[in-house]
Amino acid sequence: MMKNPFVPVVIFLALALPAFQSVFTVHQTQRAIVLQLGEPLVRVYEPGLHFKIPFVQNVIFFDARVLDYEARSREAFTVDKKAIVLDNYARWRIIDPLQFYRTMRTIPGAQARLDDVVYSQLRALVGAYTLTEVVSAHRADIMKEVTDKVSDLMKPFGVEVLDVRIKRTDLPPENQRAIFGRMRAERERQAKQYRSEGEEESTRIRSDADRQRAVILAEAARDAQIERGRGDAKAASLYAAAYNKSPDFYAYLRWLESIRKSLKENSKIVLSSDIPLLKQQ
Repeated sequence: MMKNPFVPVVIFLALALPAFQSVFTVHQTQRAIVLQLGEPLVRVYEPGLHFKIPFVQNVIFFDARVLDYEARSREAFTVDKKAIVLDNYARWRIIDPLQFYRTMRTIPGAQARLDDVVYSQLRALVGAYTLTEVVSAHRADIMKEVTDKVSDLMKPFGVEVLDVRIKRTDLPPENQRAIFGRMRAERERQAKQYRSEGEEESTRIRSDADRQRAVILAEAARDAQIERGRGDAKAASLYAAAYNKSPDFYAYLRWLESIRKSLKENSKIVLSSDIPLLKQQ
């Protein structure tokens, strides 16, 4: 009787499959727990080769690296009643896979819980400071305190929070418009002040220029009067010297000048011969 050639293959697979199912490997970046009929065993498996009961136990792997989680933006109020929008992130890791599985099950579930805890602590601490302190003065202190409190609250879930940071703080749209309005009013006030100071300086410069102009004109008029007086004095001296040299000639010239000024064009005048001017002629 011939043997079926597939029988050895079937026997090999029947033996190999349970053997394959009984071995699992945990990588360096992972930790693992074993579930037996849906219930987790108390052991946490480190990186390496491990064994389990096939078909009865199954393995769940967890990332042992530091994980990043970016929370959605939310509003919070400062102690001076200013609303700000917080955009934060957290860095965390699983330190107890067994407790993590019992409480959180999955990483998305842990992130949802972490989001609520971080926001509640941020809102509480931000509410104890003013807007200026949150943005600049006490920002580092707030982040450290939030990190410590969130880490303490998340440890019962097998999670360690390494860092919580605010990436950006924005103002709600209505606050942005109000602040923009105040900034614009402040800039307009400064511009008005600068214009007023400029007008004042311009008036001062014009007044000083007008004063200097008046002084220059007065000095010029004074110098002109002095020069004119000197010229008149010199002319009178020349006239006197010339008159003394020829009195009759200058008397005749004065007579002619008098006649010229007295008589107009096409005018007629009757003179007596007794007039001294005619006698001189």
